[in-house]
Amino acid sequence: MRSSRLTLPVLAALGAVYFFWGTTYLGMKVAIETLPPFFMLSLRFTAAGTLLLSWAASRGKLVATPGQLLGAALAGGVMLLGGTGLVAWAEQFVPSNIAAVVIATMPLWMAVVRWVALRGDRPGKASLAGLVLGFGGTLLLVRSTTSAGGTAEGHTAGLAVLVLAAFLWASGSLLSRALEQPASPGFATSVQLLSGGICCLMAGLVTGEAGRIQVEAVSFRSAAAIAYLAVFGSVVAFSCYTWLLKATDPALASSYAYVSPVVAVIAGWLFAGEKLNPGSLVASGVILASVALIIRGTASPGKENLEGKPAGPKNLP
Repeated sequence: MRSSRLTLPVLAALGAVYFFWGTTYLGMKVAIETLPPFFMLSLRFTAAGTLLLSWAASRGKLVATPGQLLGAALAGGVMLLGGTGLVAWAEQFVPSNIAAVVIATMPLWMAVVRWVALRGDRPGKASLAGLVLGFGGTLLLVRSTTSAGGTAEGHTAGLAVLVLAAFLWASGSLLSRALEQPASPGFATSVQLLSGGICCLMAGLVTGEAGRIQVEAVSFRSAAAIAYLAVFGSVVAFSCYTWLLKATDPALASSYAYVSPVVAVIAGWLFAGEKLNPGSLVASGVILASVALIIRGTASPGKENLEGKPAGPKNLP
């Protein structure tokens, strides 16, 4: 059941997603230094899914119907292969800070899909204003980072793939809300992760990554990055995100896409030598204001909620 209240668990989950997913752009950039992207993600998601599955099994939570397993697998495949997989591929050509900014179009895609496909599940006016303001902030951020040296010039294909990734992640997120899934959040997330791992492995085989894998050439940096991505980017942050999709409004859950570029730009500046200038700070302030609007719109129940009626379509939790 969705709630409009900003409880402590919701705030804690948002904080985890904001920070850890903001740093995963740099983490993926490091991980693909000595490993091809789809194979790297297959390792990441399979390891994370196995950890969560073991945890769910220890609690006796492995209960699900075939339809629930299929729903979780489908949502996981669309989000993790179509979303994260394409981001990792594009980061072979596009700087991590620019990748984070392009992916910030995801909340807008989610709003469009909600309007078109889920007509009864539309964001409120304050949330919509926050979405538009947040996108404006990302445009300022990409302008400042590009002029400061983090540029994707000459890599049009990489930018196009990133836009497609944002759309697929938004679509998969809404599928995760709409499709029937296992009752145990840990079990459901583990199925999504394992599905994503299998899909990324298949994508790697199709794109010929098997011939590029040299185990002896894998650096400690790449191995450490994969471990970080698996534990903090997937087990922690992805679990928090899938829970937020069920517990609160999608506009709030997807607001991480506006905060992540700020974290990614700072992380790239601190650890990867990517440029940072005063324009980035101004853009970051705009983005944070947009998140405040989204939070205000989420925390303020609409007319339907005040009357005791559900705000979304009947088939959503």
